[in-house]
Amino acid sequence: MAAGIITEARQRFHQSLIDNGTLAFTSTGKHGKVASNADKSQRQSVEIAEHLGNQLGVQDADKLTGQTQGKNFEEAVEKFLAQVLEHVGHLRPGTWHVVNVGGSRSIDHLANFEPYRHLAQLEEAIEKTPELLSVLGNSYAISPDLLVTLDAFSDEQLNAVTTLVDKDNSHFCPIRAINHPNSLTTTAFVHAVISCKWTMRSDRSQNTRSETLNLIRNRKGRAPHMVAVTAEPTPSRISSLALGTGDIDMVYHFALDELIVAVTACGDRKATELLKTLVNGNRLRDISDLPLDLLV
Repeated sequence: MAAGIITEARQRFHQSLIDNGTLAFTSTGKHGKVASNADKSQRQSVEIAEHLGNQLGVQDADKLTGQTQGKNFEEAVEKFLAQVLEHVGHLRPGTWHVVNVGGSRSIDHLANFEPYRHLAQLEEAIEKTPELLSVLGNSYAISPDLLVTLDAFSDEQLNAVTTLVDKDNSHFCPIRAINHPNSLTTTAFVHAVISCKWTMRSDRSQNTRSETLNLIRNRKGRAPHMVAVTAEPTPSRISSLALGTGDIDMVYHFALDELIVAVTACGDRKATELLKTLVNGNRLRDISDLPLDLLV
């Protein structure tokens, strides 16, 4: 049986991170080879990351800057999703886009899409009356890494099988493209907001939680999927974001199958049990699960 599209895309995803040096063995320490996603001061992190890296065929290379690693990781996740979502039209009709906005955080990209268009008007009001900022704060300012958007449907698309809509009704639903006649921007929806974290620290997980809550509070309509993708090797740090409910839909690991093998091989019972809790408790999945989860 031939490999599936998702399996092939996952392999290319990992290989791209290796080829550009984002995922590499960058030095050798007292606990073994230090992978670029490991905390060299923490034995468990080094050992798990080394075992995981060996499974993926990681090579020795100079370590990139943290900013470059983060940028490359965002681009790799973007490309992986775009490659897979090209093939889901029979399951979820529509025109999908994966937009990397992590490199231009000074622009409010969310304001170009439903259900956040009103944020553009809010920004204009604050520019005209700066005093409003002292009242509103900056909770409306959201800077995501990746957006998955879905275009609104034309009447031709909606009526492709039968006459579903006409000129008499359904004048306010934003899913209908004709209801955006004066739009100067796209008529797309934010279907998912994806936070990409090459590694996890407690402050980074808190930033992701705060951003997710702002997404919920500032929407006018259905909330998008809100997920995180990480290459963090230690279960304890992954759990800082994954444990609990209400803030984020799901955390996805860039190589969960390999991580499970690595954590088990390293023999730390506490780490093994925590990882099992995250997976069995439906809080941590593999990146290969993400495209299919987005179809819901």
